[in-house]
Amino acid sequence: MTARDQAIEQLLSGLDPEQREAVTAPPGPVCILAGAGTGKTRAVTHRIAWRVLRGDMRGQHVTAVTFTARAAGEMRDRLRGLGVSGVNARTFHSAALRQLRYFGTRRFGGQLPELVDSALKFTAIAAARAGLQTSRAKNFDLTTEIEWAASSLIGPDDYVSAIAALGRDAPAAPEDVAKVYAAYIEAKRRAGVMDFADVLAYTADLITDHAATADQIRSQYRFFVVDEYQDVTPLQQRLLDAWLGDRDDITVVGDASQTIYSFTGASSRNLLDFTRRHRNASLVRLVRDYRSTPQVVGLANQIIGESKGREAKMRLELIGQRPDGPAVTAEVFADEAEEADMIARRCSKLIADGTSPSEIAVLYRTNAQSQAYEEALASYGVPTVVTGAARFFDRPEVRQAVVALRSAAKTEIGSMPLSEAVPAALEAVGWRPDAAPSGGAQREAYEAVAAIAALSEQFLEHHRANPDEDGPDPDLEAFCAELSRRAAEQHAPAVEGVTLASLHAAKGLEWDAVFLVGLADGTLPTTFARTETALEEERRLLYVGITRARERLQLSYGLARNAGGRERRLCRFLAPLGLSGFPRPSDPGAAAPKPRERKKAKVLDCSGCGKPLTDARDRKLGHCEDCPATMDEGLFERLREWRVSVAKQDGKPAFTVFTDVTLIAIAERCPGSDSELASLHGIGKSKLDKYGPAVLHLVNGGEVTDAIAMCKGES
Repeated sequence: MTARDQAIEQLLSGLDPEQREAVTAPPGPVCILAGAGTGKTRAVTHRIAWRVLRGDMRGQHVTAVTFTARAAGEMRDRLRGLGVSGVNARTFHSAALRQLRYFGTRRFGGQLPELVDSALKFTAIAAARAGLQTSRAKNFDLTTEIEWAASSLIGPDDYVSAIAALGRDAPAAPEDVAKVYAAYIEAKRRAGVMDFADVLAYTADLITDHAATADQIRSQYRFFVVDEYQDVTPLQQRLLDAWLGDRDDITVVGDASQTIYSFTGASSRNLLDFTRRHRNASLVRLVRDYRSTPQVVGLANQIIGESKGREAKMRLELIGQRPDGPAVTAEVFADEAEEADMIARRCSKLIADGTSPSEIAVLYRTNAQSQAYEEALASYGVPTVVTGAARFFDRPEVRQAVVALRSAAKTEIGSMPLSEAVPAALEAVGWRPDAAPSGGAQREAYEAVAAIAALSEQFLEHHRANPDEDGPDPDLEAFCAELSRRAAEQHAPAVEGVTLASLHAAKGLEWDAVFLVGLADGTLPTTFARTETALEEERRLLYVGITRARERLQLSYGLARNAGGRERRLCRFLAPLGLSGFPRPSDPGAAAPKPRERKKAKVLDCSGCGKPLTDARDRKLGHCEDCPATMDEGLFERLREWRVSVAKQDGKPAFTVFTDVTLIAIAERCPGSDSELASLHGIGKSKLDKYGPAVLHLVNGGEVTDAIAMCKGES
């Protein structure tokens, strides 16, 4: 067997039969129907590597398009791990913009229009010129509608008839929207700018209208892979057709049951019609779910099994591959405030029991639901990450941290080992690895900078694992270059914190524990879903949310929106299932909950002055800031030293062992037994079992080195 044959055999080992079939399908059109958690990224990256190892082409001849920069970054990382470099893995817009900047002078006579991040300003100008009185909110809706029309290849002249044929609701009188749309195009032309839809359209025009450009692009890119093909818009398909020309060497992967972006112009039509359009296409179904427990998979199959419409004809019934896990739980709360409080409390307990905050998510239908959970989690000192907020590298604390690292690279800090240089440099922005705030916005900012520090460790480990490829240990300057690359590609690192995300923003992500909240009819499905087509998309949205959970899944809703308010019904997709904890279909009022006594409302008094404690940190310590308890400073320092070492050997942030507040509580109260230790905030059974003996050893005056060894299982 030749070395190449051995490499190919090694590449294919470990794939299940369906994945192997997808990877080794002959060159030409291939459609992979991949259910949630079935290893689609593994399949497509191995297919690219298989084609390259066979000698069909080099990595530089492959274009793989995804829908997020994060997914593109992950694909590049996986391909590098398979020994394949040079693949053009990008989002549609990034790939098109790169080509437009290179070839655009042929279309624009030397000056490419400036790309605008937000079209809102030009919509406002267009609305004024069209004589339409608007507000900021209405301009936002008009912008969204114009983006949908452009992505759907509908121009201003065809807009009125097109939405009438589709039965689509317009944000204003259709004739007025058409006028604003036309004025918007003119406003962009006068200002010499383009929007993101223009990037795709101009690139497609460039390839279609200029044979020399088309020849150059098509000779460079010979094999195409399209991820999330069910979300491709007509405009993106037009660009894809221009890239392909008369060739058909394309692999698409998608899942009709995860079509949830029709409001952007996305359509599953291209996925559904792929084998009809390409008569010689290979069709492979991936149905083995490696992500979720059978309990989660079973509920997902129940939800999507009742779907209707064209997408339902290509639905996949998932087969769970993991061992049994906990049952899916369902609960009705008196109102939304109680729901937020109880979910926050359970997140806090999961973290105390050893679950990393980054492995927990709270998912909801609309972004407006986020604030209640941000506040509730902050009150329990739980860090959060709001997905869909500012992009990671655009956050002010991240920008400041990157500036500090670049500045330090030019000083004596730059000559230090990377593991020491990064923490030293980040002290300039007030960040220390063992000084996490208790919660809220400050904690979120802290964790963003902590993610950069963690990334430096991963960067160093990667280089040490690939010494022949990467040479000696990188320095701070090399790490800054890596940050610049990631910022350009918007490939953000993972941030420690409970994720708060809308169901749309959660697509493509997964967590150990997921709380699906606000599952009341009128919220999910939304009241705006009036047609069967719209309702089926809401069903698919719930399916996407369910399949984000690996192990634990809790479903919930507040019976009333506010205390004493009108009662609401359970989400219609869940009501027929008769889940324990939810109202039964035959008696929807039977399970109406009474407002429960909330522990959050319990009055705690300061152990010193007796005043009621309201601050979250004070409540955890048992006293107010003005009445500090006597703390054993030496014990506190030994605890911190021990925590840093244990966190490093476990490969996770220090606060996930114990927070500073918990260490202070230990140093103040000096617990002498497991039961006394367990009574402190932030110490659940898992942490008690794992760290309890070491902590008690330190409390009793033991050495730090011995306590560290106890956590390694060495004594």
